[in-house]
Amino acid sequence: MDIRDTAHSPVQPSASRVGAARIGIGGPVGSGKTALIERLIPAFGARGVSLAVVTNDLVTAEDAERIRRSGLIDPNRVSAVEAGACPHTVIREDPTLNIAAADELEARFPDVELILIESGGDNLASTFSLDLVDWWMFVIDVAGGDDIPRKNGPGVLKCDLLVINKTDLAPHVGVDLDGMTRDATNARRGRPMALTNCRGGVGVDAVADRIIASVLFR
Repeated sequence: MDIRDTAHSPVQPSASRVGAARIGIGGPVGSGKTALIERLIPAFGARGVSLAVVTNDLVTAEDAERIRRSGLIDPNRVSAVEAGACPHTVIREDPTLNIAAADELEARFPDVELILIESGGDNLASTFSLDLVDWWMFVIDVAGGDDIPRKNGPGVLKCDLLVINKTDLAPHVGVDLDGMTRDATNARRGRPMALTNCRGGVGVDAVADRIIASVLFR
């Protein structure tokens, strides 16, 4: 099962802003955030959703350049923000750089319906300001350890969708995936969760459909 939840309702976009919905993607370094975006781009394209992307890195534009070179999206629809400090600073404490980047993409591409805003890799305390995003997900991976859900980090607990990625690696890193999933379900009290293998494309369609239903209401 790719998406699991017992308590789901659509999230209304911020009343202070109209236009493209803004989706946050956070998680630790190496959890697969950029890989998820690379899989979501064609998934949204197949569903007729017009997309743009903002990436965050510490002092580089590496993730943005990776997506631009992928051939999956018009490179002009990808913007890079250099945080210059802890990555959560520009998605939570002072998200003005990201807001400006998203606003600029919307101005250049009026047809954009969704803007994916990828945080730089951060720890389990990373969360998104609701001044920046309408809805956000947090990506962890099995190689990071099956104890992550039990640590009760704000990213895991507060996100609209928890993504457990790299499920294919579970038997190779000694992780009990069923137990990890059970712990995450208990920690989140039944709120939505997705199991993915982004390298193999497994579970990505369910994530795209969840975003479309929750934010675009279709």
